[in-house]
Amino acid sequence: MMRAVVVREFGGPEALWLAELPVPVPGPGQLRIEVAAAGVNPVDLVTRSGALAEFGLMPTPTGAVGIGWDVAGTVAELGPGAEGFAVGDQVIGLRDRLDAPLGTYAEQLVLDASAVAPLPAGLSPVAAATLPLNGLTADQALDLLDLPAGASLLVTGAAGGVGGFAVELAARQRGLRVVAVAGAADHDGLRAMGAEFVIDRQVSDLAAAVRELVPGGVDGALDAALLGIRALGAVRNRGAFVSVAGDVPVGLRGIRVQTVWIAADGAALGRLAQLAARGELTLRVADTLPLADAEKAHRRLAEGGLRGRLVLAP
Repeated sequence: MMRAVVVREFGGPEALWLAELPVPVPGPGQLRIEVAAAGVNPVDLVTRSGALAEFGLMPTPTGAVGIGWDVAGTVAELGPGAEGFAVGDQVIGLRDRLDAPLGTYAEQLVLDASAVAPLPAGLSPVAAATLPLNGLTADQALDLLDLPAGASLLVTGAAGGVGGFAVELAARQRGLRVVAVAGAADHDGLRAMGAEFVIDRQVSDLAAAVRELVPGGVDGALDAALLGIRALGAVRNRGAFVSVAGDVPVGLRGIRVQTVWIAADGAALGRLAQLAARGELTLRVADTLPLADAEKAHRRLAEGGLRGRLVLAP
């Protein structure tokens, strides 16, 4: 048996239950991972509340619902046909199936081998557990934007998990000119991460502020703060716009509007982990808590004001 945090009935943080469950068995092409660290993300709060089920993004459960996407740990067992890993390997991975009954808030977890990447030497499991969901979301959003080197990119919510990775990946890895939007306390840090311009998130007219810096508007926008039409106004005619949630504005002025739907990708995750290990991608840990304090972690995240991710360590 093992411990895992699940939701039996949707609700507030008190809906999280620390349960005793059977150790999962890996199927074909899967790995069982002994969890060392699990990231706590805003989507976990939305999952727990039942909002994702209401929007049809996950089935209404008949039993317990697993919580958590990000994991770092050690390979404990290989399923039939699982390749590329051995028992004892340290790994990171992403659980991207909301219909799975077990999430990463657990002592043991089964994932497809294709969703897992080696943990680079020198990178701690706790720090690495902040990378998969937000790093892959930022990377896949930039793929959708498909901007050439030298193009201009607006990143809203640039001090957050997705936004921070997007700024660094865009500026340092893809050669984009980044206009970041964040609170005043984060301006210097974003410039150090590669942003060419930083705009305060309290600005009354975001489109006008952006167009003053980039005449005609930016070539693309990654809307991590879900500003919608306010951010769309900053994009040039026939530019590109990607949101990290499903509700996107109409593609006015010929703007190509899309939503990034995260997909586990072990190869891409491995590349991002190597960047982090070399110090080219910043991992930010706000605090580490035991698995039994998942409810406390959700309450702290809901209060806001964190810089970096909370991590549960079974």
